[in-house]
Amino acid sequence: MYNDKVMEIFQNPKNVGELKGANGIGTVGNEACGDIMKLYIKVDKNEVITNATFKTFGCAAAIVSSSVATEMIKGKKIEEALKLENQQILDYLGGLPDNKIHCSILAKEALEAAVKDYRKRIKKQQKAKTKTGKN
Repeated sequence: MYNDKVMEIFQNPKNVGELKGANGIGTVGNEACGDIMKLYIKVDKNEVITNATFKTFGCAAAIVSSSVATEMIKGKKIEEALKLENQQILDYLGGLPDNKIHCSILAKEALEAAVKDYRKRIKKQQKAKTKTGKN
């Protein structure tokens, strides 16, 4: 079902676990298959993703897609990371079975959700600074 590269990454995924100090967290899921991905990002003041980790409940393809996505976005500015397409994950892996391609899409969606959360937090911090400055 899975190629050797997918199995190697599945057996040795990178960036697994909760990221302490994450300033963006995205959670997505696919009820049809039961895969749930949580992607954590740490973004610096220059909007560079300095670290990324994940926690995924799901099949091998979901875990592998999460691992590969975190590797592909680390060190990139947010806008560049958001250009990540699920096809890039699939190409890196040498493909996934047709019924598992949605896992690579979930990884992209988890990144988008984490960035949305990051931007929401930054906006909230800026509002708090503005209020503090006015008092």
